[in-house]
Amino acid sequence: MLAEWEAAGRRSDQVAWQAPLHVHHDDDEAWYVLSGTLRLRIDGEDYDVPAGSGIVGPRGVPHTFGNPSEEPARYVLVMSASTRAMLAELHGGFSGDVAALFEKYGATLLE
Repeated sequence: MLAEWEAAGRRSDQVAWQAPLHVHHDDDEAWYVLSGTLRLRIDGEDYDVPAGSGIVGPRGVPHTFGNPSEEPARYVLVMSASTRAMLAELHGGFSGDVAALFEKYGATLLE
């Protein structure tokens, strides 16, 4: 499944992280940057991914991502149907236990 998202620019000297550090146990994810830059932290290593480039976060590997710039970044997220369902639930007004939600969809929060 594909979804286009925008990551707002940072407002301080810190990366504007879009997700907490987590791991998907059964699903890979990939990001393709349309404009701006994303920073991916995959298995403890940081990668700055500029527009026109992409990167894969393999299943079983801790990762997070955010915007290291003051400028917004647009990107396409390639994900499984399970991850898409989790994000739909999370961004649809979810107000419960986020760690339990991640577990429901085969992922684990690490921070």
